Amino acid sequence: MARRTVVIGGGVAGLAAAGLLARHGDEVILLEKGGTDQLGGRAGSLTVPEAPGFRWDTGPSWYLMPEAFDRFFALMGTSTAAELDLVDLDPGYRVLPEGLDPVDVPVGEEAVAALFESLEPGAGAQVRRYLAEAGDTYRIAVDRFLHTSFRSPAPFLGRAVLARAGHLVRLLTGSLRGLVDARFTDRRLRQILSYPAVFLSSRPSATPALYQLMSYTDLVQGVKYPVGGFAAVVEALRRLAVAEGAEIRTGAEVTGILTDRGPDATANPLRRIPGLGRIWPGRAHATGVRLADGTVIPADVVVSAADLHHTETELLPAGLRTYPEPHWRYADAGVGAVVVMLGVRGSLPELAHHTLIFSADWTPDFAAVFDGGTAATTGPGAGIPGMSRSVYVSKPSATDPDVAPAGHENLFVLVPAAADVGTGHGSAYAASGTGSDRVEQIADAVVELIAERAGIPDLAERTVVRRTLGPADFADRYHSWHGWALGLAHTLAQSAFLRGTNNSRAVANLYYAGSTTTPGVGVPMCLISAENVLDRLG
Repeated sequence: MARRTVVIGGGVAGLAAAGLLARHGDEVILLEKGGTDQLGGRAGSLTVPEAPGFRWDTGPSWYLMPEAFDRFFALMGTSTAAELDLVDLDPGYRVLPEGLDPVDVPVGEEAVAALFESLEPGAGAQVRRYLAEAGDTYRIAVDRFLHTSFRSPAPFLGRAVLARAGHLVRLLTGSLRGLVDARFTDRRLRQILSYPAVFLSSRPSATPALYQLMSYTDLVQGVKYPVGGFAAVVEALRRLAVAEGAEIRTGAEVTGILTDRGPDATANPLRRIPGLGRIWPGRAHATGVRLADGTVIPADVVVSAADLHHTETELLPAGLRTYPEPHWRYADAGVGAVVVMLGVRGSLPELAHHTLIFSADWTPDFAAVFDGGTAATTGPGAGIPGMSRSVYVSKPSATDPDVAPAGHENLFVLVPAAADVGTGHGSAYAASGTGSDRVEQIADAVVELIAERAGIPDLAERTVVRRTLGPADFADRYHSWHGWALGLAHTLAQSAFLRGTNNSRAVANLYYAGSTTTPGVGVPMCLISAENVLDRLG
């Protein structure tokens, strides 16, 4: 008899897990609370009826770690080349540093070294050493720490890891900011090498130096773009899962995970044994899930790809929680975001496919996002709490003509912001067609900021359509804790084996996938998390 597996959540990790488990022989039912248009989760897509021809990705837009995609598609019996049409971007991205000329960041060690040397004498040789170390760290991470659920100490006992143990410990306990600042003095170079912390839902000063490996992925491996955007990636995941026999049900919100302990398992099942600490005398077993309409779907295995905080504190009885509410008091929710999607009349050569806008001093930017401060006292964004003025702009219409009508550009702007649902909703899904005052205030400020830094003074006047997302949208649509945009921050206490486990310690046949569990945030990590669930189940 085929094992019946229920997967909760139709984001990237849920779709990937459904596909892998169905190919493995399971009878898979994937349950997504939203409609068909919400498959992909944060890797969503938006069209606006009154602005035909525009389509925005609402989340991920950097295609990095290509071998993670290659490995996943190979496990599904196909290949990346067969499923996606990838375009190499060169330059990989453009940087607009405050008060200085734009910098186009190329791909490849030689070109990067030449750029660094041109901006800071001696930095060319230094970045070669930096990227060599980053590449070595990246390969160790991929080989030993990403494709594992840390069920045993084996990942730490390999010869390659033991030979680098001291170096790896220094990278884990030091900060990315400290590592970069010790080697480079030009602020543009420091920011290019430090900004990946934001894509890890963190800030450079709190991100372990181990994540220098991110610079290897974008500067050496390069940046690609899947034609059709990440909507094409999501469609490939859906298509493969269905082809393997997985059933996908949308409009099916799970409100509870059922166990053989019953719905009243409120007493903590842990007991203390002298010399052994607290253990579960016998773990519960999941028997199925309950939907919002009362329907019960039996299951032999449950895989939750929903936000881990929601799974643990809302879907499980109090006594069967590996991560109960007190655990989250010490968790770092990471980065929130306001997303601004613009349709602009005319061309925008001032912006590349990917553009990063950096403040001269971005310390107040990170303080605004993580400490609730205000980044600026003058200029765009002045007086707006929780808003960063170092932002990311994607212009996919530079590469993909199908995301905007002829004669127009498509812009996606990610504004790091405090993970705070009080910031409100955006306009993208609002019945009123308008977002909260704070979200729209941030959107106004970032349009002004882009216009000023990129030299596009009439950007606002040329904008023919604008839609926004706020932290409350992430909370409502994805059950994001505090309205976070990416997932738990990759701080030392929330990295590798310290990030948590991808299975419940209290419910024997309950597993976790997605950006809030191991190995971490980002589409490649979500694909790997699904693979790690398959590995646990065997």
